[in-house]
Parts: sequence; structure tokens; C-alpha cells
Amino acid sequence: MIIKEIKKALLKEQDLKYRELQLRTIPGLAPEAMVGVRTPILRNMAKEYAGREEIRVFLDDLPHETFDENQLHAFIISGMKDYDECMERLNIFLPYVNNWATCDQMSPKIFKKHKKELLKEIKGWLKSKYTYTIRFGIGMLMEHFLDEDYDIKYPEMVAKIRSEEYYINMMIAWYFATALAKQYESILPFIEEKRLDVWTHNKTIQKAVESYRITPEQKEYLRSLKIK
Repeated sequence: MIIKEIKKALLKEQDLKYRELQLRTIPGLAPEAMVGVRTPILRNMAKEYAGREEIRVFLDDLPHETFDENQLHAFIISGMKDYDECMERLNIFLPYVNNWATCDQMSPKIFKKHKKELLKEIKGWLKSKYTYTIRFGIGMLMEHFLDEDYDIKYPEMVAKIRSEEYYINMMIAWYFATALAKQYESILPFIEEKRLDVWTHNKTIQKAVESYRITPEQKEYLRSLKIK
């Protein structure tokens, strides 16, 4: 059975030192939920397993027992070439994503060719009750809609989000810091008008001034906008 085969393959690639590092950097995961397989190996495994018909059995086997299985699942979805299949699998999987790493490392390549359809999905994700579904939606706006497809209505959507969840607020700050680097004049009013909650506002400024894409003059002005 493919599920047992995958679990055995993951154990074979286990790196105990890496496992300890992962347990420290990804809070909230039980030690027994971490095998400790390095990301390049997981990506290669995803490519190998994706072409097998029985991989559907693994993808249907939710929730997975380990972080590494979730990572493998995320990388398989990220490599899917059919948009509809990819989106269907993604929407099934998202409620089971339970950590920032799986959320942030999942990025379907096919999305670049389906921006219009993707935007409709993002709007739904931003209204989700699941922390990492919201975080994923913000991440997709940041990845795909801050350059030639940028529109002021997208940061407007993100600015309206209010949450007590650290991993949502951190992603909002990351989004606006990146947006300042790419669309400074358009995004600056969100900071000047204090349209984010205090923590996220200050975190956005912190992350922006750490960026090499923000000029020294811009950094100085942003620091002056910090809420004390």
C-alpha cells in the first residue's frame, strides 16, 4: 500500500539533527509528528510519487500523521499541471495545514497561468475560519498580485483582516512590508493612516526597514511612523 511505502521511505531519509532543528523552528508540533526529512529530498520524492496513479490514496488519507507527510502532500499539489485538479486538491488539504512551513512552502506553479480564477479563490480563503487558509490566501496575493497584476483593492482586502492569530498577523505584516518595497507610494497611506492594528503596523515597519529594497530615506520616514 502506498501510504506504508511513503512512511517507510520517509523514515529511510530521516535526519535526526535536522529533526531537532525543525522541532525548534516550527512550534506546536509534537515530537512524534516530525520525522526529519530535508526539504530537497521531500521535493524530489514529490516528483517521483506524483506520477503514480495510487498517489490519490495518499492524498485522500487526511489528516496525515506527520509534518513530513504534509510537506510531501504540499509539494505534490504545488507540482500539479491541471489547474482544476490542483485547486480541488488544495481546497481539500488547506483545512488540515497546521503550521507556517507547510503553508508558506506550498505554491502551485500552475497559478501563474490562472490569475483570474485564482483571485476568486483567494477572496474565499481570506474569509476562512482556518488560520493557515487565511495565511495562504495572503501569501498568494503577495506572490502573484504585487507586480504587473497589482491593484489597490488587494491591499484593501488584507488591511480589513482582524485576527488574534500570530501567524495571520505576521503574514499581514510580511505582505505590507513586501508591498512597500514594490508599490511604495500606493501602500504608504496604509501606514500613515494607521489602517492596521498596532502590533501588525509596527511589525510591518520593522520588516520593511530590514529590507534592502527600501531606500534609507524611506526607512527613516517609516521609523517615524511607528506607534509607541
